[in-house]
Amino acid sequence: MSTDHESPSPLTLEALHHVTMITGDAQRNVAFYAGLLGLRLVKKTVNFDQPEAYHLYFADEHGSPGSVLTWFEFPGAQPGRAGAGMIHRLELGVADSDALDFWADRLGRHDHPATRTGDRVRFRDYDGLEFDLVAAGDGGNPPLRADHPEIPAQHAILGIEGARAFTAEPAAPHPLLTDTLGFTAGGPGEYTLTGTGRHVHWGYDAAPAAPGVQGAGTVHHIAWCSRDEDHLGWQARARDAGQFVTEVKDRDYFRAIYFREPRGVLFEIATTGPGFAVDEDADHLGEQLRVPAMHAHRREQLERTLTPVVNPRTTR
Repeated sequence: MSTDHESPSPLTLEALHHVTMITGDAQRNVAFYAGLLGLRLVKKTVNFDQPEAYHLYFADEHGSPGSVLTWFEFPGAQPGRAGAGMIHRLELGVADSDALDFWADRLGRHDHPATRTGDRVRFRDYDGLEFDLVAAGDGGNPPLRADHPEIPAQHAILGIEGARAFTAEPAAPHPLLTDTLGFTAGGPGEYTLTGTGRHVHWGYDAAPAAPGVQGAGTVHHIAWCSRDEDHLGWQARARDAGQFVTEVKDRDYFRAIYFREPRGVLFEIATTGPGFAVDEDADHLGEQLRVPAMHAHRREQLERTLTPVVNPRTTR
């Protein structure tokens, strides 16, 4: 007698999880992203591989995948320069044209000149990292906003809409994206990754002649989002596609695997869970230093040597 079995759901990435950058100054980082841009500092922890360095996470109120921007702080890091195989611009969503006007004015008043062109506003942070604010409109991603007393909710940043990388061959076909990871190809060098709740744009531009230099103001890696139960499946699929994939790494707030796509960008696939409230109350995210379990024996030393960082929410 035969028995019907429910077939497993196909592997589908849930769009973007986070993007990680490098900075040379943690407090300036917090002042810019939590103070000026109004994101929530949801986690203050340290780099797993170099615990002497901060790892700071900014996001919406809940630390939702698709809203998360993170930074490694290497104090005094020299400015970097994006080149081939590196992300050079991030796109953040806002609601509409009025929100773009709000941000062009706010950034300019705080000495970060912004250029308005059509449905986007371009600016750089204090390290020189380039951003576009884009009017996502009603048909865009669900809003992922943080609360900030100086930023009206209707003008708040609503999540990450896309990222762009430099490569020597921007228009060349990219089967790893389309055949392995499930991206949809658009125009030359243009792709979209669509999950069940969100989508994200990914694109390539012609690389400048000068080689890239990793440093302050550059992107370290980009992380796509996987359902928890699919993570090992993605590890196997990437290996089957010829990628050198790391073992699964427990990052406390998600599990992660890493590989470098053929054009040089470091990709991560991170799980949706367990999330940022696993080790502190959801109402008090980012207020205290959290130290990974593997470095717990170094907490006292780290608290003495890390420069204190003030979360703006604790001073309001």
